[in-house]
Amino acid sequence: MTPNDEQRSTFTSTVGGVMTDEAGAITGDLELATHHEDSCLRARVRYAEATEWYTVSDSPISEESETSHEKIAEHLKTPGPVVSGNEEAVSLRDFSAS
Repeated sequence: MTPNDEQRSTFTSTVGGVMTDEAGAITGDLELATHHEDSCLRARVRYAEATEWYTVSDSPISEESETSHEKIAEHLKTPGPVVSGNEEAVSLRDFSAS
């Protein structure tokens, strides 16, 4: 992977946060990085200005014509479902590029 293959952006998570494989849900000011890998788009997040990256749960996702970094970022900024009064963390399980 070269630096040109990766896209990055920062955002503030919703209350439920973003679900990761390694650390569970993380919340607050986050940085998203995506890159293409074997016909898929892999997504990772980290706390803003931290060094350790975490895989967004259910990443990578197969690339469709409309899949993009921007659409993944918008999805991760969308609040998760509320269960028993608590917002759940967002993953890429229900991600749809359309």
